[in-house]
Amino acid sequence: MHNNKLANPGPLGLMGFGMTTILLNLHNAGFFPLASVVLSMGIFFGGLAQILAGLLEYKKGNTFGLTAFTAYGCFWLSLVGVLLLPQMGLAMPTDAVFLGIWLALWGIFTLFMFFGTLKASRALQFVFASLTVLFALLAIGNITGNEAVLAFAGFEGIICGASAIYLAMAEVINEQLGRTALPTGEPAKA
Repeated sequence: MHNNKLANPGPLGLMGFGMTTILLNLHNAGFFPLASVVLSMGIFFGGLAQILAGLLEYKKGNTFGLTAFTAYGCFWLSLVGVLLLPQMGLAMPTDAVFLGIWLALWGIFTLFMFFGTLKASRALQFVFASLTVLFALLAIGNITGNEAVLAFAGFEGIICGASAIYLAMAEVINEQLGRTALPTGEPAKA
């Protein structure tokens, strides 16, 4: 008997997003300087692993997963570019206001993606709602130069990243056990 069931790429993408988000926001909250650990995760796990997960969602016919994982994978790669290209002498540094506008655009995209979660699990809704708030806080903090808002965003971002990790592990563990060991607030079946 041949098994045609495709694996769920969601946990890979959620872990890439969640772990990288926590690391960056540990920096934003003031615990650590922006170091190579964040940039490396941004390239390889937040970036490449999410893009891979998005392409695998394409194979499954999941437009939402394709769009979310591929876009946020590109977000991480572009963030690394924003930070490294000026240090490499390949571009001018981005000032805080323009960075805030860039973050606001990502927030608008994320808000629309949140609307796409309204028939999904409560856990996925929380990931996208908290990410929308995170982008708003980061945009406001950068545009206004308010360090307290940026630090608060760091703490909120840690919660956002942790929620993505929880959802990723719930999907893996629940599938492996064949039952709901970690609840995600699944919507009622129609």
